[in-house]
Amino acid sequence: MLADVALRLKPSDRVLELGCGTGGTAIRLSDGVAHWSATDFSSEMIEIARAKPGGENVNFIVADARHAFDDGPFDAICAFNLLHLVDDPPATLDRIFTNLKPGGLLITKTWCFADVGLKLRALFTLLRAVGKFPVATSLTVPQLRQAVLNAGFEIADERIFGKYRQNPYIVARKPELSDR
Repeated sequence: MLADVALRLKPSDRVLELGCGTGGTAIRLSDGVAHWSATDFSSEMIEIARAKPGGENVNFIVADARHAFDDGPFDAICAFNLLHLVDDPPATLDRIFTNLKPGGLLITKTWCFADVGLKLRALFTLLRAVGKFPVATSLTVPQLRQAVLNAGFEIADERIFGKYRQNPYIVARKPELSDR
């Protein structure tokens, strides 16, 4: 998947990553772009990311998905395993759309928990009750796709990397000319 992301980015791109965790993706891909802003709400995750070698053109920032857009607009915004964790996925997609340049890319991989089997959903509910699993929005793949379209994007590509059909990789483009 990361190889596909790298092929979609240009050396002149300014990229924002929402929910970067410990920074592995940012460090691996940042050499291929002009600048990479990697954000996460967890100061502990950002601390770990900053301690890793590499990624000289990465700026690690403590910010949640509502407040990560200060340096926009961006050429690409990446949200890997994040959209199911935000309070309001449609509002987050709207903010992403607003903060992309015309023709800019949203690159996301999102768990669609409504498409997970009943036993696994029950396990997630149990783990959530004891504080071992985060609150997550339960979307189906078609609902995720429609939310991306409703935000104004055009879907350029959709694939499954790995064996989990409920974790689609979607590349969406902000139209060059947009009414928004």
